[in-house]
Amino acid sequence: MNKTKVLNMLGLAMRAGKLVTGEELVIKEIRGQKAAIVLIAHDAGKNTQKKIKDKSTYYKIPCFDGLTADELSQAIGKPRMVIAVMDQGFGKRIEELIQG
Repeated sequence: MNKTKVLNMLGLAMRAGKLVTGEELVIKEIRGQKAAIVLIAHDAGKNTQKKIKDKSTYYKIPCFDGLTADELSQAIGKPRMVIAVMDQGFGKRIEELIQG
């Protein structure tokens, strides 16, 4: 995974207004099947991780947990543990970068 490029793409998506952040809002977007990809900090709480991963799996939305809360927060400029990318283009590119 190219962390720097993933974080740069998250920053771009944030500036473009294509991210939803925060556990409840992300779950809402997953349920509506509007999220392209979900990123969760691997140092988030166990309950939060389980809830987000279970929802993502059920609705068949890619979910990754390879970044820390600090990395995610720094990339988007806000302290967050859970991020949903709403744009299919950004989502696809971030997924490609994660999978290497």
